[in-house]
Amino acid sequence: MPQPLRIDLDRSSPVPLYHQVATAIDAAIEDGRMQPGEFLENEVALAARLGISRPTARQALQDLVERGRLVRQRGVGTQVAPARVRRPVELTSLHDDLAKTGREPSTEVLERRVVPATAEVAEALEVPEASDVVMIRRLRLADGEPLAVLTNYLPPEIAPSSEELATQGLYDLLRSRGAKPKVARQRIGARSATAAEARVLGERPRAALLTMERTAYDDSGRGIEFGQHIYRASRYMFDTTLFSS
Repeated sequence: MPQPLRIDLDRSSPVPLYHQVATAIDAAIEDGRMQPGEFLENEVALAARLGISRPTARQALQDLVERGRLVRQRGVGTQVAPARVRRPVELTSLHDDLAKTGREPSTEVLERRVVPATAEVAEALEVPEASDVVMIRRLRLADGEPLAVLTNYLPPEIAPSSEELATQGLYDLLRSRGAKPKVARQRIGARSATAAEARVLGERPRAALLTMERTAYDDSGRGIEFGQHIYRASRYMFDTTLFSS
């Protein structure tokens, strides 16, 4: 069993003790001293070892659970949560991003069919409303674990087959068809999972999801892809760098 994490508390600091404990555990997870799946001591043992109250220890652990850093299971204990995928907000495919970070991407094509373009899809792809577009819905996994459900709408003439999508990233397939994604407009948000989404992603009902809506354009400014994606917030995050003017 791993040695308990050393946590030095500054009792003269205005920073609450529970926050100091949570910050120390979070830092150990971030730098690899604590690995995904590793068990933590329970709140009673933690409180006794650090000389803090049990409610303080409970609050520290609960704070990390709510942030997705720890997971608690009744009868099992408290563990470090599986590593989250950090994805830069760039015009890249999730398949390629996973591969670049050493994760093994895999795909289950849940659905591929021709549908009439809704007003939203028609506006994004700049096609007549109710005209034919190809709708593709995929489950993306990382190292065999469900990570995201990706729904994309594409012009029929450049839409890949289900067989191609099972082994390759969408953007690579679009490039092979002469439709190179050049620029995109996207929106990132969050919401709770529906019961159906939770089942597919292996989450609990109403679990937190990250959402992304993206329209990609080629060199000529033509809309070549409109995507509506959902990601497990417990396993995934968007990573951005901001610059001041």
